[in-house]
Amino acid sequence: MSARRTIRPVHTVAELREQVKSWRAAGERIALVPTMGALHSGHVALMEAARAHAERVVLSIFVNPTQFAPTEDLSRYPRTLEADLDKADAAGVHLAFVPDVGEMYPEGFATTISLAGPALGLETEFRPTHFAGVATVVAKLLIQAAPDVALFGEKDYQQLQVITRLARDIDLPVRIVGVPTVREPDGLALSSRNVYLGKEDRAAAPALHRALSAAAAQIAGGGNVLDAVDDARRAVIAAGFQLDYLEARHAASLAPVLSRAEGPIRLLVAARIGATRLIDNLAVPD
Repeated sequence: MSARRTIRPVHTVAELREQVKSWRAAGERIALVPTMGALHSGHVALMEAARAHAERVVLSIFVNPTQFAPTEDLSRYPRTLEADLDKADAAGVHLAFVPDVGEMYPEGFATTISLAGPALGLETEFRPTHFAGVATVVAKLLIQAAPDVALFGEKDYQQLQVITRLARDIDLPVRIVGVPTVREPDGLALSSRNVYLGKEDRAAAPALHRALSAAAAQIAGGGNVLDAVDDARRAVIAAGFQLDYLEARHAASLAPVLSRAEGPIRLLVAARIGATRLIDNLAVPD
C-alpha cells in the first residue's frame, strides 16, 4: 500500500452502507463509479467527472463472474488492485468498495434480471448471458451504494443504454450519466483488454475507429446509411479483423436504422484481432 494513500477500501456491504449513511446525514451527494478494476485513463475520466456531480465519490472494483461467458477466461482478466487504489486516490475518490464473490453472490444466490429493449442484439448475439450478468451486478451496486448519480463510459455504449433503461424501469432513484470515450492519440478506445494486444495487432487496432469515423462522416454528408456501413465493414476486415458486427442503430433505443431520418444514429462495432476482442462506437454528427 502507498504510504500516502488516503482512500479507504471496504469489503462488505455493511461497511459501505455505514459510510454512505454518514455522508447522507451530512447532506452530501454521492456518486458511484462501478468498475472491474485494471484502471486506465478512461476510468480516471469517470472518477474526475464523478467529482463534478457529487461531494463524495465511491469506486467499486469487482470482477463480476456472471457477465463472463463459459468460453471467456475469467481468470485472465487483469487484476491490479494496489495500482487501482493509487489511481483512485489520485483522482480524489473517497471510498473504494472491493467485495469478494461471496459478498456479492452469497451461497444460495438465485436471482437474475431479465432484459429486453436495448439489451437485445449486437453483443447478445455473441455473448448471450452478458447483459443479464451486468444488469444484476449493477442493480446490486446501485442498491448497495444508493448513489445520487452513477457514471459509465460511452465506450461500452450498449451497456450504458441497458443500464439507463434498467434504472428507469425499476424506479431506482439514481441518475445514470455517460462519459465520453477516452482514446489513445491514434484513436484506439482505451480498454483494460488492450493489454492483450501484441505489437502487430496494436498497430492495426486503430482501424476500428478510422472505419467508424469514415462511415459517420459519409452519413453526415448525406450518404446512404447502408452503403456507409458496408464500406466500414470492408475496411475493418481488410485491416485484419474478424468482424462480429458493425451496425448503425438508433442512439437511444438501439433499434436498427436504414436512413438518416431515423436518427440520431450511433455506429457500433465489435471485432477480434489476434486473441483480443475489441468494441467501439461513434455518434453520427447531427
